[in-house]
Amino acid sequence: MRRRSRSVHWPQSLGSDRRVGFIRRAVSARGTALLETALTLPLMLIVSVGILEFGRAYQTWQVLTNAAREGARVAVLPNEDPSAVQARVLAYMQGGQLSNANQATITVNRTATISIGPQNASASIVTVDYPFQFMVLQPVAQLVQSSSTLGGPITISASAEMRNEAQ
Repeated sequence: MRRRSRSVHWPQSLGSDRRVGFIRRAVSARGTALLETALTLPLMLIVSVGILEFGRAYQTWQVLTNAAREGARVAVLPNEDPSAVQARVLAYMQGGQLSNANQATITVNRTATISIGPQNASASIVTVDYPFQFMVLQPVAQLVQSSSTLGGPITISASAEMRNEAQ
């Protein structure tokens, strides 16, 4: 007696439907990944550039703070000319690699008063205002939204105050 084989034969059309479904899902997954990348890439680009640009702004603020402090050290000396103070501040800013150091506004006030305990003493205040321009943030922000003002120029200000030496 012969045994019949019990193998199941799938119709050819059913196998091709499975292949088409797999291809559709694969193409759909690629399309979804492309869409997700298109939505998140500009946001990630702005965040990354923002981190770099604000780090640059913070470094510039530190250079300005140190430049104002150097100027205040010169300003407290007896019989010192305000142009010497401005020259020292400018030299420090140029040493700190600030590109627009000549555009900074340097203000020297040698007639300020500070309180030291119960008494007042004469002091000098040196203030530096620097026009800071973001290099990459504004163009990248305008790629995302053309009317964006994110990353526009700002003025960074730093000042230092020290007691005048006896004259």
